[in-house]
Amino acid sequence: KTTNIVMLLDTAVTKVELVAKEKEQQLNKLYNKDADIRANVDRDRFEQVILNVLSNSIKYTNEGGRIDVDVFEQDGNARIVVQDNGIGISEEALPRIFERFYRVDKARSRAMGGTGLGLAITRKIVLLHNGVIKVKSEEGEGTTFTVRIPLKYMEQSK
Repeated sequence: KTTNIVMLLDTAVTKVELVAKEKEQQLNKLYNKDADIRANVDRDRFEQVILNVLSNSIKYTNEGGRIDVDVFEQDGNARIVVQDNGIGISEEALPRIFERFYRVDKARSRAMGGTGLGLAITRKIVLLHNGVIKVKSEEGEGTTFTVRIPLKYMEQSK
């Protein structure tokens, strides 16, 4: 059964909107809410992926910051892009952020909670969906996460 990724993303964004609002962050939905981009995903687990990425953006973006969320079709894939203007990730830390228990800033992470498993689990779920998760970041400038998963079209039954 295929899932409309746009609806799934929109549901996840709605779940974190309040937290962003409390930090006076702008959470911008750049996508067309009525678009129908379908893929074969485990709904619950894939929603966990989206929520993890969104939560990280909110957590590591300062009050009054901006988070842009988009989803679109490209080259036979659904692409989900979450871009923030938060604290960013250093060049040294970037290659390691998907490792289990790795934390960019130990003291800060402990204070903010979290297990250090979020992105490791997120990446594992994306890989199970034959997808890719990428991150681009500039310290002090912000971070962009891109999740790409193959589109699956229902085969017409004759």
